[in-house]
Amino acid sequence: MKKIMNAPEAYTDDMLRGIYGAHAGLVKCAENDLRCYCTAKKADRKVAIITGGGTGHLPLFLGYVGEGMLDGCAVGNVFQSPSSEQIYKVSREVEAGAGILYLYGNYTGDIMNFDMAAEMCELDDIETRSIVGADDVNSSADQESRRGVAGIFFMYKCAGAKAVEMGTLDEVLAAAQKAKDNTRTVGFALTPCIIPEVGHSNFTLKENEMAMGMGIHGEPGIWNGPVKTADELAKESLNTLLGDMKVAEGEEVCVLINGLGASSIEELYILSGSVKKYLDEKKVGIYRTFVGEYATSMEMAGASVSICKVDEEMKKWIDLPVKTPFYVQV
Repeated sequence: MKKIMNAPEAYTDDMLRGIYGAHAGLVKCAENDLRCYCTAKKADRKVAIITGGGTGHLPLFLGYVGEGMLDGCAVGNVFQSPSSEQIYKVSREVEAGAGILYLYGNYTGDIMNFDMAAEMCELDDIETRSIVGADDVNSSADQESRRGVAGIFFMYKCAGAKAVEMGTLDEVLAAAQKAKDNTRTVGFALTPCIIPEVGHSNFTLKENEMAMGMGIHGEPGIWNGPVKTADELAKESLNTLLGDMKVAEGEEVCVLINGLGASSIEELYILSGSVKKYLDEKKVGIYRTFVGEYATSMEMAGASVSICKVDEEMKKWIDLPVKTPFYVQV
């Protein structure tokens, strides 16, 4: 294992110290707990949006805390859930009088701890709502049990924009739900990654082997086989996505080409070109394309393709300017 770190057990806290030091004035921790990550600019009477999850996926989850998006994030160790107490501390810090939306990935530990935090908030008369991202098409036939992966970005964008518009708690929840209903993701891995506290690869692939449908924690995919070309990957990914969510000729989507941590930006743009070519053939319009690392898996090589079907209301939300230490959109 070759990583820039001090000690495996200090990996998450050392990372957080580095972020706070580099971006002082933009983010802070709540109640002197490094794992309770909050925007330094609290907005009055706005619905607060809180996310959370394990370390190892930057810029997910921490990277979307800032102006125009989220207000706080509770973070656990690598690929591990934050505690309910940490979520509760973040909630107390960022709540601004209009309630809190918990918006996070569809994982058992996260669901349990966010639900417990909601119960703690209820005792303080803080109103909460919850919604989980569940966009990973290959993880389950049942939409509600699917994993939440890179497509949660569109939920963050839409909910964050509605909160900036001073929408009510239920209106912000509805914006997140609208994005969730219209977003699908397919991912694939070319290499495994190494969790620092484990010290070895979390799965194995042969030299010229890839895994289609692999999860961002190393969960099994739907097939392992020879590495395919970008055109082949785009076609298979989009056939899966469009087979699960119908997009008619002339309708528009936003496309998210997401790197998992070790694939070059050049490779992601090659994939983006292949995706555009196939959508053009299908006569599906592309409103915006986002290319880069949005939800990684440590140093895993590979990518995911997300599409979000948009209408005029969602376009306005997605276009809203955003400023966080990790992500700026003008």
